[in-house]
Amino acid sequence: MEEDIKPLLVPVGGDESSYGIMNIQFNPEDFKCKRPFHVEPTNIVSVNDDMQRVTDKASAMSKRIHYYSRLTSPADRALIAPDHVLPAPDEIYVYSPLGTAFKVDSCTDGYGKNSSVVTIFMIWNTMMGTSILSIPWGIKQAGFTSGIILILLMGILTLYCCYRVVKSRKMIPLIDTSNWEFPDVCKYYFGSFGQWSSLLFSMVSLVGAMVVYWVLMSNFLFNTGRFIYIICPSAASSHPPQNKSVIFSSGNNTGFELFEEWWNKSQTVPFYLIAVLLPLLNLKSPSFFAKFNVLGTVSVVYLVFLVTVKAARLGIHLEYNWFTENDFFVPEFRILFPQLTGVLTLAFFIHNCVITLLQNNRNQENNVRDLSIAYFLVGLTYLYVGVIIFASFPSPPLSKECIEQNFLDNFPSDDIMSFVARIFLLFQMMTVYPLLGYLARVQLLRQFFGNAYPSVFHVLVLNVAIVGAGVAMARFYPNIGGIIRYSGATCGLAFVFVYPSLIYVISLHRAGQLTWPALIIHIFIILLGLANLIAQFLL
Repeated sequence: MEEDIKPLLVPVGGDESSYGIMNIQFNPEDFKCKRPFHVEPTNIVSVNDDMQRVTDKASAMSKRIHYYSRLTSPADRALIAPDHVLPAPDEIYVYSPLGTAFKVDSCTDGYGKNSSVVTIFMIWNTMMGTSILSIPWGIKQAGFTSGIILILLMGILTLYCCYRVVKSRKMIPLIDTSNWEFPDVCKYYFGSFGQWSSLLFSMVSLVGAMVVYWVLMSNFLFNTGRFIYIICPSAASSHPPQNKSVIFSSGNNTGFELFEEWWNKSQTVPFYLIAVLLPLLNLKSPSFFAKFNVLGTVSVVYLVFLVTVKAARLGIHLEYNWFTENDFFVPEFRILFPQLTGVLTLAFFIHNCVITLLQNNRNQENNVRDLSIAYFLVGLTYLYVGVIIFASFPSPPLSKECIEQNFLDNFPSDDIMSFVARIFLLFQMMTVYPLLGYLARVQLLRQFFGNAYPSVFHVLVLNVAIVGAGVAMARFYPNIGGIIRYSGATCGLAFVFVYPSLIYVISLHRAGQLTWPALIIHIFIILLGLANLIAQFLL
């Protein structure tokens, strides 16, 4: 009798204590591994093999699984593909948030195989970017005390909004959202407007990052060339610098003037980069450059080391003037503080890919804890670098207003430690830049043409436009703090403030659980994001 009442369809891997909808047994972790696995070859990114391909057999099986998955409602797990029909682990791929796919070794560990420690540092490494170079400048714009307070408050606010992004999929009833990303959630709630607006703001963040990279690469390449010119024996004998600020003698300066004419930070160097980076952008697969992602961690660690050594040598130079300004110090509270909030919006921005990063966490119940720890470490890193650079800046004789938007510009070109930092960052950015270009290409061209590489002409036009934007900014507006705060406030308005709050309010309303306090709090968050964007253009 007991066998007569058991369900006929029991997926492989289920246990008798796990009952799903309609009393069909399934293992949620086993189900996670059975998402559609086949992707088009042009979208595959692998650090192991530049020519990864999916076999015809695996492709056919993928289409069959897609077909069976449409025979029942999304909530019905009855037609989940059993283990024996899935391809080998070396032909299984998982999607990234931006349209690419990465190979995984196996799905035997449930959701993923990364420990909490690995997950935390993956998030930390992903969030730590070029914004760290502008944090000291942002603190100077906001004031020392208000700068510290804003870093803490923005970290907490962006963490909460990121938490809402992580939970957004689970608030959708009766639909399997296990393989959804946040743009999919936006499309569910806002239709085609959500799909296209998320694409627009995602492109703003990508292109904004690429423009900042071009400006910084021009800066680092210029200072690297100048350092080599200074230490070159022939140059040093003809034009010895008089001091550490690289002031050349006023004698025969013909050689130096010729060097300055052909090696100019804004007029020539940005164009030299085109010869190297434009061909790399047109590669079909940038998988080779993914091998150098570790350079990001090395660069940040070295920057922290550099800041510590410089601060130990210079000492602390602080004077507290709460609202008045003098020749060497800035007030603790300044009306220019929105410039820091714009930078911090991008500095804490990970909302468009946090779901993918947490999917690889072995212990899904620790996602919120691991995300919080990662945000704490990121905020601590920003605080350490920003506070130490600001506090150790030698005032007097220099004014705190002299802190540059890229704090490395405050060190002379012939400083050895700064030269090493610029070399690290230059090489890292030259390897990350093609990856960003590839992601922008996949997002945009796939939406319009259904193919990430429709033709050489399409790709070339897109890449020329992106490179042209970078060259124009490096030529006419080489202010990375300004670029970061504008792009951060723009993309952050959608992904950080508006969409997570609106989706949460709508889901509570549909469930009949919306309260006035929740509505007021999340409307206030949306207004903060809007005010943050408007303030960037007023100050």
